[in-house]
Amino acid sequence: MDRDALPGPCALCGGLAGVRAEGSWVCAACGWRYGAAPDPDLPLPRIDVVYYLRFDARVKIGTTWRPRQRLAAIRHEELLAFERGARALEQQRHREFGDIREGGEWFTLDESLAAHIAAVRAAGDPWTLYARWLSEALRR
Repeated sequence: MDRDALPGPCALCGGLAGVRAEGSWVCAACGWRYGAAPDPDLPLPRIDVVYYLRFDARVKIGTTWRPRQRLAAIRHEELLAFERGARALEQQRHREFGDIREGGEWFTLDESLAAHIAAVRAAGDPWTLYARWLSEALRR
């Protein structure tokens, strides 16, 4: 599909690139139909994510269903990735990387954790993925 500039930003994710689908514009980032707006009277669907935040040579592995608010409350240098999942996936990751745990939800950024994050990140930019998951849930 050819991507072009949308006539304006996507109402859902703010994306600026779009594709033509069935005679209308669709946001290339999240798939939301251009010109459509989520119903402001309805709550947004709950999208649980496991997040990976870097601060220095440490990574916090946590979970939230309100990533913008949660990440604003945590001191970090970089958002590395989002993985779709809730507490069970977060706990699985904590066990998986338990040998490099520094305390709480913080882990040493070693080769195994870096490789895992790179694999998760290969799916795309975290905020673009989140917008796509939100768009898919809203379309249901």
